[in-house]
Amino acid sequence: MTYDIVVVGGGIFGLSVAKAALGKGLKVALLEKNTIASGASAGLVGALMPHVPSQWNDKKQFQLDALIELSDIVAELEEATGMSVGYSRAGRLIPLYTEHKLEHALSRVEESKQRWRSDETGFTFNVVKETPFSDWLTPDAAPLGIIWDTLAARANPRLVSAGLKAFLETRIDIMEHTEFLGFDETTGTVSLGNGETLTADRIVHSAGYEGFGPLSEIAGKTIGMGVKGQSLLLEYKAEKPLPVIYDDGIYVVSHANGTVAIGSTSEQEWTSKEPIEADIQTMLKKATGFCPTLKGAPIITRWAGIRPKCKKRDPLVGLIPGTEKTWVATGGFKISYAISHRIAACLMQEMFPEQGKPIHLPESFKPTFHFG
Repeated sequence: MTYDIVVVGGGIFGLSVAKAALGKGLKVALLEKNTIASGASAGLVGALMPHVPSQWNDKKQFQLDALIELSDIVAELEEATGMSVGYSRAGRLIPLYTEHKLEHALSRVEESKQRWRSDETGFTFNVVKETPFSDWLTPDAAPLGIIWDTLAARANPRLVSAGLKAFLETRIDIMEHTEFLGFDETTGTVSLGNGETLTADRIVHSAGYEGFGPLSEIAGKTIGMGVKGQSLLLEYKAEKPLPVIYDDGIYVVSHANGTVAIGSTSEQEWTSKEPIEADIQTMLKKATGFCPTLKGAPIITRWAGIRPKCKKRDPLVGLIPGTEKTWVATGGFKISYAISHRIAACLMQEMFPEQGKPIHLPESFKPTFHFG
């Protein structure tokens, strides 16, 4: 079979790239050596967070723009598939309990009005004494007030991936349990682990943390690594949509399907890909400390996965140096679900610069920044 683009990796970046390529009218194949969204994209948390409005830069602007347009992106996907992805512009609460945290938050309120274009978008970043959610975030955890932002959102990661797969599976060739071995740019031959081959005009690497190996070989240095994350899912049915709570490195996310996700860790050193019960219990204890209504809620499941993090922290998007037809979109780390659609759009723009409305891709996202 012959394709315009073969995408390697069926996580959220790979799915989004495949959808964007399909939108350009291209013939697409998506290769996944396991099953769709079986790696880091199978997480539980789904917190879609903006950057704090301070020390503004292109990366923060990129994520802001992605979050603002995400509501429309989700609505289009849900209409096309008839599937809900559990999306809600739920907002975020962050408890303040030290003078330093309070001063830092207050200094960001005015800047947020400019950076978030509050008059235009309606999204705000404020410090308040109390919120309508005192039965969710206990006032005892926030003696100096609460950051309440209305831009943050949440979605169920697994439902998002399932929705994208449902949209794509009748429109492109999805090949699960298919390992990618290599791509010969001269002949356009894509070699597969089952001994078969495909022909492609170009390929896109979106294979998660395991994809950093080949990229590092090309660069002659480490491009990225796998960072382990762990989370858990509780049975808890909320009577109304609740904002995401964030404190002390832990997110608490109330999903629409009667569950609450708690996570996650960021472990640069790890020996096991499986959840560690001591870590799970530590997260649970922290979460119930500021959200005591969750005490006693049954644990439905525990999750662990290895997320791709570029050594230079920002995502990696574009043509791989020294190649003509080999592209990459990876390294979303914790923000992948918030920005994947915009990353994919930028990749198509890089491939086909004469098409579409220009989107600014930060210099720190480009291969020249990562490869040096």
